Amino acid sequence: MAAQRAFGGVDIGGSSVRCAIAATPDDIETETSLPTSAPEETLDQAAAFFREQEENGLVCSAIGLASFGPLDLNPASPRFGVMLNTPKPGWRGANVLAAFKDNLSAPVAIDTDVNAAALAERDWGAARGVDDLAYVTVGTGIGAGVIMRGAPVHGALHPEAGHIRPRRAPGDDFPGACPFHGDCLEGVASGAAILARAGRAPSEIDDEDPIWAFVAFYLGELALGLLLTTAPRRIVFGGGVMARTLLLDGIRAHVRESLGGYADIAPEGADALILPAGLGARAGVMGGIALARRLADSA
Repeated sequence: MAAQRAFGGVDIGGSSVRCAIAATPDDIETETSLPTSAPEETLDQAAAFFREQEENGLVCSAIGLASFGPLDLNPASPRFGVMLNTPKPGWRGANVLAAFKDNLSAPVAIDTDVNAAALAERDWGAARGVDDLAYVTVGTGIGAGVIMRGAPVHGALHPEAGHIRPRRAPGDDFPGACPFHGDCLEGVASGAAILARAGRAPSEIDDEDPIWAFVAFYLGELALGLLLTTAPRRIVFGGGVMARTLLLDGIRAHVRESLGGYADIAPEGADALILPAGLGARAGVMGGIALARRLADSA
């Protein structure tokens, strides 16, 4: 790899952290993972991985952090890179950016895990070459990243579409599991919500269980909302819950039915518009690599 630059990527998730050094998904030099525990311990261990690689001669041109949130992503803010009021116990106020920037020699970029994953899917995955897209992860929680004209969307915060309150599915009286909003999308269709509904992990529930119809309805509502508000050319779904392949067909069917032919927004059809993640479980860490590449290229 001496002839090309190496980039560091960190996928900071609610249950695990994945670190890698690579140029592309096909050129991963080294990688590791560790459980997400208390923020100081977790972030210190992740930063130590890169220090060790640097001491062994594997130097990164830049490092990208793809983190769960919400995060303060305003570079002018004194809280830039700090975790805001997150559902993850103990992580509110954690300075994610400083844990790496203050302890490593390489420049460091940060964004949400879903914005970063969207960039990775745009560079190497299911939405390759598409400059307007959305990436949705459905795991313990639900998050959505939005890319417009090739750049992640930021504003007063960053997209937090998982906390939108959807229409309720007919016959669904589940009150919701989100500690902030109850029956927002994350509260009714995430892995945590499925566990709260069924008392079992999603992997333990049969395909024939009616719970999947509710989940598909709500994820279809999310896809529909993204389509009508941000007009992506692709909507990519990833995350552990999406391993249940029947969900993608349900999401597509819900979008088709709900659009009712309006404005021909998806002329290629829902099957071409709504896709499974091409990078699978590596979307997050490769999102960090994508952030690092952009930071190095802009220097």
